[in-house]
Amino acid sequence: MDREGWSGEGDFTEQLLAWLAEQHDIAFVRVEDADATRAEVDYNFISNEIYVGFRTRERQEHRRLLGMIPIRRTIAEPAMTLEGLGAALTAEPDLGEPDYVDEGMIQYLHTQRVIPPYQTRGYKLIELVRIYEAGVVPRS
Repeated sequence: MDREGWSGEGDFTEQLLAWLAEQHDIAFVRVEDADATRAEVDYNFISNEIYVGFRTRERQEHRRLLGMIPIRRTIAEPAMTLEGLGAALTAEPDLGEPDYVDEGMIQYLHTQRVIPPYQTRGYKLIELVRIYEAGVVPRS
């Protein structure tokens, strides 16, 4: 798990990272702060990006070259997809269903009201977490 580019802010992000670390089909995880993070008097907006790399499985493919010569080749394919990860996250009761899922990204928007001790007014903490597959060409 690579946490170098992350400030450590975001309890929900930490919860997601702990869950991702337990998944067997995930080979590595990198988390970074996103540029959108900002703080105002009434709210804090935390934006984090998580990149996951999936383990690969090898399978044998049997074909015939020119219809006569048998060939066998080994193909490495990912053990999980981002869509499969979205379904696994949805099934986890502590995390719940993502707010947005498409073929290139999973997104959670988590909000909570924080009232520090000895203060009457609190602030709203908004945490945006986006999960991408590492090593995939970005969408245009």
